[in-house]
Amino acid sequence: MTETPAAPAPTRVETDLLVVGAGPTGLFATYYAGFRGHRVAVVDSLPELGGQITAMYPEKQILDVAGFPSVKGRDLVAGLVEQAATADPTYLLGRTAMTLDHREDGVTVCLDDGTEVVAGAVVVTAGIGTFRPRPLPAGEGWVGRGLEFFVPRFEPYAGKDVVIVGGGDSAFDWALHLEPIARSITLVHRRDAFRAHERTVQQVRDSSVRIVTRAEVAALRGENGLEAVELVVDGETTSCPAQAVVAALGFIADLGPLQQWGIEVHKRHVVVDAAMRTNLPRVFAAGDITEHPGKVRLIAVGFGEAATAVNNATVAIDPTAKVFPGHSSEGS
Repeated sequence: MTETPAAPAPTRVETDLLVVGAGPTGLFATYYAGFRGHRVAVVDSLPELGGQITAMYPEKQILDVAGFPSVKGRDLVAGLVEQAATADPTYLLGRTAMTLDHREDGVTVCLDDGTEVVAGAVVVTAGIGTFRPRPLPAGEGWVGRGLEFFVPRFEPYAGKDVVIVGGGDSAFDWALHLEPIARSITLVHRRDAFRAHERTVQQVRDSSVRIVTRAEVAALRGENGLEAVELVVDGETTSCPAQAVVAALGFIADLGPLQQWGIEVHKRHVVVDAAMRTNLPRVFAAGDITEHPGKVRLIAVGFGEAATAVNNATVAIDPTAKVFPGHSSEGS
């Protein structure tokens, strides 16, 4: 059977609004752009929708989204994708927005594959930008051989002795989620204090997870695969069995080409005003990437910022439009 050749990548896309970033905030911005009657295109450097949730923790239970006492990451993304589909968006995945040029009536954004996106306005929702995990110095040569930096699926850890390195939310969340299926969980952190939410820390303390503080990973050991982790605890060397190590040491964020647009940045975040406007005409931002007085980095906050950004971008696209169109629940 002859396979149908893939369609060539478009060289020019014309749209009303370009959303840069296909995470939760970007997907909600996409829906809301459709609600405002806009054509919308979405670009993301990742090959799948959902941003960090899809890439790093699709199985994680998310507890701070309004209306959901608890929702699995992949289920939240699925709902957002379904909602965004009402806007009939053009998705440009696996591509990076490189340059931005202003025109009299809009902007042109060039992607790394040569595609030109001509839009009336841009909403940047790129989370923390591109990111790479902070390395585990003792883990060189072990990536993919027992060492991973995030946990997209839980099944591979069933029945294993797992060592999780880190003291933040991801480390404690993965400890909680893996504890019922792994043979043992050891959480290793270099300090007594943790960055994770206090409630999650207490849940882990109340579980069977072994917490080792004032400790560092000195080496990973094994002949035909990972068998043990060598730790230095208060200057003393010890060993614990491990067939899997998760290095939850955080990520190094990089705004990449966005920084070359002339956009105002403060500590790797895009500065916006109350209307989610950046310092550049027709360029708005929403979600974790933004910085403004009183900023709180929650998914729920990103949803509100997305609506604010799209409503104000609407006026930039069409000066005769109103910022607030009325509620979606209102009758015609």
